Amino acid sequence: MAIGVIDNCAEQVGKEADMSNFRFHCPVKIVSGEHALDKLPGEFKQLGAKRILIVTDAGVAKAGLLDLVQETFDASELGICGIYDRVPPDSPLSAILEIVALYQQNNCDSLLAIGGGSAIDTAKAVKIKLADPAIDLMNFKAVLRMVKPTCPLIVIPTTAGTGSEVTSAAVISDPEKGIKLSLITPAMPPNTAIIDPRMTATLPPRLTASTGMDALTHAVEACLGTQKNPISDAVAGQAIALIAENLVEAVAHGLNLKARLGMANAATLAGIAFSNSMVTMVHALGHSLGAVCHVPHGDAMAICLPDALEFNIDTVGDSLAELLLPMVGPGIYLQTPPQKRAARFIQAIRDLRAKLNELSGLPISLKDAGVRDDQLQAVADLSPSDGAAYYNRKKFTAAEALSVLRKM
Repeated sequence: MAIGVIDNCAEQVGKEADMSNFRFHCPVKIVSGEHALDKLPGEFKQLGAKRILIVTDAGVAKAGLLDLVQETFDASELGICGIYDRVPPDSPLSAILEIVALYQQNNCDSLLAIGGGSAIDTAKAVKIKLADPAIDLMNFKAVLRMVKPTCPLIVIPTTAGTGSEVTSAAVISDPEKGIKLSLITPAMPPNTAIIDPRMTATLPPRLTASTGMDALTHAVEACLGTQKNPISDAVAGQAIALIAENLVEAVAHGLNLKARLGMANAATLAGIAFSNSMVTMVHALGHSLGAVCHVPHGDAMAICLPDALEFNIDTVGDSLAELLLPMVGPGIYLQTPPQKRAARFIQAIRDLRAKLNELSGLPISLKDAGVRDDQLQAVADLSPSDGAAYYNRKKFTAAEALSVLRKM
């Protein structure tokens, strides 16, 4: 999960959202469509780039997606001067430093990241390190203060979930020291995001479901926290509508490019929304499940979302009631009494999860994800101190977190 720039964290903790005073920022140019890749050379030319280094992972290369990208440069004078295709999960510092060295050895002048959140976050960190070689990437405050010009970066997401293509943060790790940080700086976002459904068409059903639930959680939580605002609400609402319309179809029929494009656009919209309004308790629990039990992030979101919303319904019920409309459409929304719309929205999420479980095996309980009862207390103890918890309008304790986890 990537989080946007925190301007007024301390003032917002424990307060209601102030819808009359807010900031909204999305500096990333978005090029979307079934043949968006064709625009790639022109986008690099506009940025003054000539020598491009590709940053990706082995799965992207194995799926043949690099071939699609390289074909777009065949009639261009631009050159791909190197390919780093070994990005592992969690964007480790060692890979970032290897890519910096490769970039310099090949006299590159720009970056192209192709992949999920790890590949994109890695490329973001690379451009920060290239701009200021002396910077310590594991020093949050140093990265936040980084203001030097960075090289052009274009990203092509191959999953529809993280939203990293439009956020101001990158999650990187130093496994040797056991450190994992979400680095935030206004210099972090890519210049351009290319959203092409062909790049997500090979994603297996199970991962399509998991990343789709990650995007849904981003969109839902963007409408609930202390930094929610009218613009992020509007963007997140459209993301929810697109997910409700396209996620099941994308899981069931992965080669349906209309559904794939709908999900890719939804993930990007959700990323724009939550990077401005932040995420809340669902992510606090999910991060802690990842840290203690190594549950994949999208799976954790799918498991945590309904029960965490039910815990918060007394505080965010009005917002949840509004989200029923994009989730189920006007028919069911109008047929549902206003006082029951929040609960009906949560039930719609449960129904969606059940369908995804049926189609792909997506885990919908902690038991399904291999979490043991004796791990729950450690997860609960971590959750209230997670950064996302600060934006939850209803403050919660470790005991309350444990109670919610036991319901999962």
